[in-house]
Amino acid sequence: MKNSFKVPQLLLRIALGIGFLTTVSDRSGFLGPMGTNNIEWGNWDNFIKYTATLLPFLDKPAVNVMGSIATLAEAILGILLLIGYKTRLAAIGSCLLTLTFAIAMTLFLGIKAPINFAVFSTCTGSLLLATIPIYNWSIDNLIQPLIN
Repeated sequence: MKNSFKVPQLLLRIALGIGFLTTVSDRSGFLGPMGTNNIEWGNWDNFIKYTATLLPFLDKPAVNVMGSIATLAEAILGILLLIGYKTRLAAIGSCLLTLTFAIAMTLFLGIKAPINFAVFSTCTGSLLLATIPIYNWSIDNLIQPLIN
């Protein structure tokens, strides 16, 4: 079967991976303080305040745990997508994670919030990536002949 997805799957993997790692970098303060152009949170405290708006039924310690879990998941998924390791699983995880974000954002902030953050696009792109048969230029593709 001819793989016509070589370049598109690579670009989608890179875009999704960088997207996750950029948000993690923003909330970690690596991209600059709040108020800097294109910085959404700028530090962990601002991110946790935002997370609390998405999880208003949780107390602060639980919100901190959920924010940490989301951040760790985004960092792991971002790295896996960039290097192309366990790509299908990472894409499915990305889809489920962003679907969770989309639901919480829509319920507690309204439909415009997930649209502004491109959460639906990320979710859909992740689902599409999960359906691609071969991930060229990936660790998955390099180790596939070794497994078979």
